[in-house]
Amino acid sequence: MLGSNTIHSLKQKRVYNGEIVAGSLLIPESRKIARLLMGNVDDEKWHRAIMIDNILQKRSPSTAKREAALIKNRLGLMKPELWEMIEKGTSEISTQAVLASAIKHSRLLGDFMDRVVRQHWQTFNHKISNTDWANFWEICSQIDPGILEWSETTYSKLRQVVFRILFEAKYLDGTRTLKLQPVTIVPEVRSYLIKNSESYVLRCMEVTQ
Repeated sequence: MLGSNTIHSLKQKRVYNGEIVAGSLLIPESRKIARLLMGNVDDEKWHRAIMIDNILQKRSPSTAKREAALIKNRLGLMKPELWEMIEKGTSEISTQAVLASAIKHSRLLGDFMDRVVRQHWQTFNHKISNTDWANFWEICSQIDPGILEWSETTYSKLRQVVFRILFEAKYLDGTRTLKLQPVTIVPEVRSYLIKNSESYVLRCMEVTQ
């Protein structure tokens, strides 16, 4: 039987989480959540905004709650300076600021960009495929065997969401063609990441440079 210390140690070794299945970049929704976070609302006001006022304009309370939680978990890893970029920035600034948050929140997303997208770009193979995801998944399972416990549905959904995020952030020209495009990080986001020592996030975002 495993002791409590051993069990804790095993849990600590988890590298990847599947929370990203709850949504892609969700830019309009992220702007609204950023506004709530900047207002430092309490639990009661948060509940009212999401569940009663339905500021995210979702068809069901469960979807609103799930997406709001995902965005809050992402943005909560960053500082108010980035929240302001998300809420008030141009479409490009807001998108890249949300992407930075999503990468920090999801190592799966970040590692796919850092390993797969970077390799394709460097070898002039500017198109990714479902096979690339399968090969990447195999590597990830060696790093974190726990992901093998996830269902086939989760595996497929994760692929769809990651590809969708790359499209929304303009790294792909479409979710069907899956052709890679060059992306230049806007100065505002790049400056924030450097200032806050977010070297992993910046490296992932600069894969086509």
